Amino acid sequence: MQNVLVAYASKHGSTAEIAEAIADKLRESGLDVECTPADEVSTLEPYDAVVLGSAVYIKHWRGDARRFLRRHADELARRPFWVFSSGPVGEAGGAIDPAWVEPTRIVARLEHLGIREHVVFGGRLPTHPKNPLERSLVEHTPHQYRDRRDWREIRTWASDIANELGARRPASVAG
Repeated sequence: MQNVLVAYASKHGSTAEIAEAIADKLRESGLDVECTPADEVSTLEPYDAVVLGSAVYIKHWRGDARRFLRRHADELARRPFWVFSSGPVGEAGGAIDPAWVEPTRIVARLEHLGIREHVVFGGRLPTHPKNPLERSLVEHTPHQYRDRRDWREIRTWASDIANELGARRPASVAG
């Protein structure tokens, strides 16, 4: 059985929720999965594959995800790994442009290490804004545009990963 790590760096919990949904879908397909904050991972030794996720704020990954990538680069290069970023919000129906949300150096580093795939998912504004800037952002964004996470898209991506890893039970998108 494949042992998979889903590690994430999340500021307000949205990226953590995406990571948990990915982990759940991988488990449904028969994989052994651990889902944990990136800063709590000391080694990748027990894992056959890795999924790393980070919130992105104006082309900046969370520090925990950058440190994870730096600390585990050699180990990542020796196993299949996938990366997702989350963060863009705003008008639904507008395409998410990875060039707007992705840190160029991080993407280049991921490609150098042999990443299998990198995707950008929509994000969610904080449900409990903590400072004036966050409060203003939430107040000035219409309610229907505050959460751009597409759960079907997220589950489909996780199913694709499970299938690529040769999961015991083919992963379905439903659920």
